[in-house]
Amino acid sequence: MEQDVETNTPAKKRLSWHQVNEGIAFALGNLGHSAFYGALSTYFIVFVTSGMFSGLSTQVANRLIGLITGLVVVIRLAEVVVDPILGNIVDNTETRWGKFKPWQLIGSIVSSILLVIIFTGIFGLAKVNWLLFAIVFVILFVTLDIFYSFADVSYWGMVPAISEDSHARGIFTALGSFTGSIGWNGLTMIVVPITTYFTYLATGKHTQGPQGWLAFAIIVAIVAVLSAVSVALGTKEKDNAIRQAAKQKTSIKDVFVGIIKNDQILWISLAYLLYSLAYVVTNGVLFYLFKFVIGKPGEFWIAGAVATIVGFATAPLYPILNKFIPRKILYTVGQICMILSYIIFITARTNMALLIVGLILFNFTFAQLVVVLSLTDSIEYGQLKNGNRNEAVVLAVRPMLDKITGAFSNGIVGAIALVAGMTGSATAADMTAHDIHTFEVLAFYTPLVCAILSLLVFLFKVKITEKKHAEIVDELQAKLATDTLPHSATAQATKATTQAQTMVLAPVSGRSLALQDVVTEDGHGLPGTGFAIQPSDGTLYAPFDGTIRFTFSTKHTLGIVSTTGLETIIHVGLGTVNLRGAGFTTYYQDGQIVHAGDRLMTFDRNLIRQRGYDDVVVTFFTQPRQITATDKVAPTTVTHGNPVLNVTFQAPQS
Repeated sequence: MEQDVETNTPAKKRLSWHQVNEGIAFALGNLGHSAFYGALSTYFIVFVTSGMFSGLSTQVANRLIGLITGLVVVIRLAEVVVDPILGNIVDNTETRWGKFKPWQLIGSIVSSILLVIIFTGIFGLAKVNWLLFAIVFVILFVTLDIFYSFADVSYWGMVPAISEDSHARGIFTALGSFTGSIGWNGLTMIVVPITTYFTYLATGKHTQGPQGWLAFAIIVAIVAVLSAVSVALGTKEKDNAIRQAAKQKTSIKDVFVGIIKNDQILWISLAYLLYSLAYVVTNGVLFYLFKFVIGKPGEFWIAGAVATIVGFATAPLYPILNKFIPRKILYTVGQICMILSYIIFITARTNMALLIVGLILFNFTFAQLVVVLSLTDSIEYGQLKNGNRNEAVVLAVRPMLDKITGAFSNGIVGAIALVAGMTGSATAADMTAHDIHTFEVLAFYTPLVCAILSLLVFLFKVKITEKKHAEIVDELQAKLATDTLPHSATAQATKATTQAQTMVLAPVSGRSLALQDVVTEDGHGLPGTGFAIQPSDGTLYAPFDGTIRFTFSTKHTLGIVSTTGLETIIHVGLGTVNLRGAGFTTYYQDGQIVHAGDRLMTFDRNLIRQRGYDDVVVTFFTQPRQITATDKVAPTTVTHGNPVLNVTFQAPQS
């Protein structure tokens, strides 16, 4: 990597045309993927309540609506258990095209075909035999959900396979989230025009009939398949990306056990569950608000336009605001905006200008971003508390919560349509004051309570702030250095060992120091076994042949184990956890095999010192009780790759 001669800091990386094209191809994948999920999770229930059973008596149609709504809830909840199994299937797939892209295509094509079949009303089978219809529906919907999950798991799972470092992975994820917002909110803008237009072509009536809903499903299915093709043709899975986590199989039991043992994951999840339930349910009933309460279904596109515009603004605004405002305050601001939006929905539902203000406030939330970061920080909290660094649990939590809220949302929206009389060919003129009051209680008052509870849980039970996380990481580092984390030493002692050696090379150029010569803020030397180097440049290299075990979310610390079994942590700077990744660029992936001298990281020494921190690079060994002999470290000038000390230790027998 090129260096700036004046500042000795890494020059900015330039993206190649290949990287730009790959980013666009990957981003297009989530455009269709999110549109498909929106059609399935939100508008399928609208179709069920308004057009799926047209031609049947109201009594029979309402029974079938209740049946289908209940079945969808049960099926979506069951999917939470199925997802880890599907993830293992994808992970174990080996083809000439990679492991992810085949499932992208297979999952998208099969689920898209089934989506169209279901939006036909299964070819009117309910009019022939409702029991047979229910049986066939369950089979088709379960199959659809499974193959959609294959596409979902393989899409996000391939990020580390097509990107080389954390920065690149962040770019791919941001691009996917951006186009996903377009796919999701774009449906809101086009659903009424499409369903109305194609119903008019078939019947001559300006309404949303079964023919329009079928055309809508076909368009969504085509976009989903084309998006999957874009990912398959435009991205390349890299063969040298070996991830440790990819070899670990996580069951639903592991997920719940991990949550229970980590109280912060539990409280963060509860806050997000309450928020997500309110958000998804309200999104699901906005169509009913425009059609049955306001009486202007043709203006429903406004809700989608507002959500899209606000989404474009809040996503890039968050990192800017978070530099000055703690995320707990940002979460509070977002929830207060949501609470105010419900007050507007309830009190000024027929005033379009105020309704637009309410929609802006409703979508002005940082909850998802804050929750993702808080859950990421809870990894270190769990490692400090239980001795387990369980990334798999954290990665599974938010998607699992999304599926749970999606399932309940489907049931709640269907129930609202039934009890408020908003089914079949009903219009705004058919709504009574009682119907509208029932709608408001379930569609706005209940989510309002969820939004308030979410805010209270996050304010009073979630303890992991940016400052608290910095304290946790510093404490974790000290425990790792002295081998005092829960269960780590005991577990190692029970295994048969053999004597091994590792020659540790200087990971950075500079002046070597003994750990006790590195003075901390409290005036004491660093504890543990290892050495330090006061760097003369900002590039970090592998100190031996081995495997990257983990990287802290703040990027300043990484764990690496040598081929002979020496477990080592390299910590760049003192207090640099507070930079939260700023100034650090990594060139590896967790689980990747590296060789001595491979570039692992660059760090901005000027930024570290400008913020008042020490840029010393500390290398220490996480199982000092197993070390039997090391060389002494004397102050001297070293160049990266020079031998620093030879470590003799007891390694577990293979």
